[in-house]
Amino acid sequence: MRNDKHTQPRLTLCRGDILAAALIFLAAVALLVYFGTGARGNAATVQVWQDGTLQGEYPLAVDREFVVAGRYHNTVQIQNGRVCILDADCPGQDCVKSGWHKDTGRSIVCLPNRLELRLAGGAAEPEIDGVTG
Repeated sequence: MRNDKHTQPRLTLCRGDILAAALIFLAAVALLVYFGTGARGNAATVQVWQDGTLQGEYPLAVDREFVVAGRYHNTVQIQNGRVCILDADCPGQDCVKSGWHKDTGRSIVCLPNRLELRLAGGAAEPEIDGVTG
């Protein structure tokens, strides 16, 4: 007669396993808090860069609307301390879909028009996250 009951080793957790799992969990939470909620403050200005050249800098405290022309046209709106690309005639409309931004270090980019809106100034400048060269 054949024995159908195969004995398999039973997994058991010891105190060290539980401690290691708890330390990994706490480290993951700490990294998430540190990198996920970085100390970003409200920006003070928006810099308009086109083709790698600074075209202008505008305070976010003053509501205004202006058009950046190039191969395409982007209508930029500054309102209530935040900025967005309100309208554009570029393909894809990704710049318009990105919505409103107000945090230092953020950017709005329109690749077809070679346009970047950089939010700068404010309470917390971003740290350098990489250097090439």
